[in-house]
Amino acid sequence: MPMEAALLESRTLRESVAGRVDVLDKVKALELLPDGLHLTARLLADYFEVGERAINAVVTRHRAELQENGYTVLKGTDLQDFLSFNMQLRKVPGAGLGIFPRRAVLNVAMLLRDSEVARRVRRYLLDAEAAVRRSRAGSSFDYAEMVDELERRLLAGTVGDRLARCEGMLLADRGLVRAMSLRLCEVAADVRAARADVAQLRRGRWVWRR
Repeated sequence: MPMEAALLESRTLRESVAGRVDVLDKVKALELLPDGLHLTARLLADYFEVGERAINAVVTRHRAELQENGYTVLKGTDLQDFLSFNMQLRKVPGAGLGIFPRRAVLNVAMLLRDSEVARRVRRYLLDAEAAVRRSRAGSSFDYAEMVDELERRLLAGTVGDRLARCEGMLLADRGLVRAMSLRLCEVAADVRAARADVAQLRRGRWVWRR
C-alpha cells in the first residue's frame, strides 16, 4: 500500500507524524483567525479547497482523534470570550463553534481524501519525514527502510484496531450473556411459582397471588 494512502487508513501512522505542522505553510499559507492559533471549518474548507460539508464529514467520522489533536467546540461563556477576541466572526451556529489548531489541521489533511491540497500535504509530509531520517542516518539512509518501518507501523495499527474492536465485541457479548442469565433466573422463578399454583389447584387449595 502506498504510504500516502496508508496515512488515510492508519491512525497509528498518523499519530507518528502528527507533530509535523510545519509542512502546512510550506504547501499553502494558512489563513488563521486573529488569535493566530486557530481556524474555523469555513477557513479550513478554503485552505483545502473543498466544501465545508467535506470538513464536517471528517469531523463526524473522526471526532475523537481530532479532539486529541486540539479540535474543540466552544459554547457559552467560552464562546463569548473567544468571539470578543476574534471580532471578524459574525455568525456562529447555535450548536457552538468548532475551532482547529494547526495540529488538528494536519490531522484533517491526513484524513481528507478528495482534496488536492490535502494530497500535497501528505506527500510533503512523507518527503519531510524521509529528509529528517536521511539527515540523522547520513549516507546510510535507505528510503526503502523508512517505507518498511512505516508499513510496520501501519500493520501494528491495523492489528491494534482489530483487537480493540474484538475486545469491544467481547465485552458487549459478556453483557448480553449476563442479562440473559438474569432473565433466565427470573423465568425459572416464574416457572416454580406457576408449578406451585398448579399443585395447589389440583389439591383444591389455590390461593390468589398478589
